[in-house]
Amino acid sequence: MLSHMQAKGLSAGYNGEAVFRGLDLKITEGSITTLIGSNGSGKSTILKTLCRIISPDSGAVYLDGEAIHRMPTKRVAQRLALLPQGAQAPAGITVGDLVEYGRFPYRSALSGLGEKDREIIQWALASTGMSSLEHREMERLSGGQQQRAWIAMALAQKTGLLFLDEPTTYLDISHQLDILYLLRRLNRENGVTIVMVLHDLNHAIMFSDYLVAIKDGTLHSAGTPQEIITQQALREIFDVEAEVITHPVLNVPVCLPFRITEQNKKTGGSNT
Repeated sequence: MLSHMQAKGLSAGYNGEAVFRGLDLKITEGSITTLIGSNGSGKSTILKTLCRIISPDSGAVYLDGEAIHRMPTKRVAQRLALLPQGAQAPAGITVGDLVEYGRFPYRSALSGLGEKDREIIQWALASTGMSSLEHREMERLSGGQQQRAWIAMALAQKTGLLFLDEPTTYLDISHQLDILYLLRRLNRENGVTIVMVLHDLNHAIMFSDYLVAIKDGTLHSAGTPQEIITQQALREIFDVEAEVITHPVLNVPVCLPFRITEQNKKTGGSNT
């Protein structure tokens, strides 16, 4: 089921200090949208606020026309799934048991798994290529396999929206591509709307329909990779000089940075 999400005038932060301000953003249904920007620009905080992990200081996030921060937690969990950065599984838990957690929003306090729940769990395992590892303990898996298991758990929530904060962190290039191709397949074949934060700009370009560029807590620009990725934009967003060429196979922009800007040299790097 596709869900419509929109942020209007959204601001949030920590301990009374705003991390981002006045954000207006519409998530295109059935697409892959990636937040990009320098370290400390507010990307992860925006993602958490969209998912109701952080309450806004002003403005609101609307899920299918309803303010998400006023919705019951269980109903939100039936509409969107969040995979945070660096998720940790309990010791000794198996892949199957982890994926089972994805069905909790649909169960009462005393009910066990029903036939439909088990069917969805098996579907989530199959969709992520984890069926053969269902009974394997999480700590015995590779980093890429563990990430697939977490994605399977999120899929088991059967939501129309999937949010991921740095889903390829700490993975080698092969496993990074494996996870990103998996996410694109889930988007294309199952219609899951995906919103994620990525640090690798070229991966964001390759695997996204839309980019949302954040600069110092404000929206710099939003649009397709072809619209967003220019030499001037890279100077403004990342404080780097870069060549932008066209990928010879994928026909998308490729960013080739070669130095930081003179302004960034003078300040010693404006983002942390």
